[in-house]
Amino acid sequence: MKRQTLLLLAIVLLGLNLRPALAAIGPLLDRIQFDTGLDHVGASLLTSLPVVIMGLGALVAGSLRRHVGDSAGIFLGAVLIALACLLRGLLPSATPLIASALLAGAGIAFVQALLPGLIKSRFASDSGRLIGFYSCAIMAGAAFGAAFTPWLTHSLGWSWALASWALPAVLAAALWRRAAPGRAVTMATTTTTPPLVLWRWPRAWLLMSFFGIGTAGYTLVLAWLPPYYTALGWSAQSSGLLLAALTLCEVVAGLLLSSVLPRFPDRRPLLALVLLSLFTGLLVLQLAPQTLVVLVALLLGVGIGGLFPLSLVVAQDHLEDPEQTGDLLAFVQGGGYLIAACAPLLAGVLRRYSPDLSLSWQLMASASVVLMVMAVRLRPAHQHPGRGVVTD
Repeated sequence: MKRQTLLLLAIVLLGLNLRPALAAIGPLLDRIQFDTGLDHVGASLLTSLPVVIMGLGALVAGSLRRHVGDSAGIFLGAVLIALACLLRGLLPSATPLIASALLAGAGIAFVQALLPGLIKSRFASDSGRLIGFYSCAIMAGAAFGAAFTPWLTHSLGWSWALASWALPAVLAAALWRRAAPGRAVTMATTTTTPPLVLWRWPRAWLLMSFFGIGTAGYTLVLAWLPPYYTALGWSAQSSGLLLAALTLCEVVAGLLLSSVLPRFPDRRPLLALVLLSLFTGLLVLQLAPQTLVVLVALLLGVGIGGLFPLSLVVAQDHLEDPEQTGDLLAFVQGGGYLIAACAPLLAGVLRRYSPDLSLSWQLMASASVVLMVMAVRLRPAHQHPGRGVVTD
């Protein structure tokens, strides 16, 4: 029991370390651009590149798992995150910052592609709820990164404020090394179920597209909400606190949603709720960003905070076998993060030719309508006899 509790704590701590390297950038973006000479497109790469690498890393995570096992791959991911953060303190210039973004993306990819499958193998009876809580830990890490980094900047400077996130990553790696199951335990979950050819399975592409478009809303807000408000006259600290407050709403929404998941075997009512909240929040962000800022944080927080864990849970609902589930989640996240990486990059390009980010918010609002249409297809599916795959 003690080791199981330690494993749960390690999972939460790993989740907390998967977003500060990204979320800490937004509130300091104007300062970073001024000091390093990065333009809007270059600045957007600090968020887009990690997401691209997260996607590519997730696609090869299945091969990594088969060669070194879940536990070793997750440990390697935590170490890479720590190294990426440390690099930002040691070499605070444009090229090393881009390199740190690539390194952080690889570390994040290994952890988040391998950990859900391990959760399903170790906690099979309650994997949906635990994946939901793990997703909430990811969002909580984003809140910490957005809130505390501007505050640390006053005493450490922006580069060492970014580098300070190496410390919790080192702690996560150390705790995981002690608590993680050995390779033999992880591999023992392998079954004789025939392997899936995911790129030939239409449902896998639907799940990947749904996750990618939904996560695009998260990456867009993460990268550009603070600069949007600093352009309106807010300070870096205030815009960082706003992103932290929004992320706190995401965490609360994710926790509440994860708590009620067992009551909704059909996930579509929950999906409808969070997508409507996301759509409305994006509209309010364009029409009254300052007078209704509290409503913006609540609506976007509920929408993004509910959609992220639901996308993962809906995907893992489709399979019973833990290794197949891990492969599906790696496919969904791999391609999905490649889609999501386009959002902050596109916003950086559009910002060159428009006075603000309104067009980006409008495009994301339209994408949320597309998600509503896609969600209709995510009805509870039937088990195909003898295969262990949920199909239409």
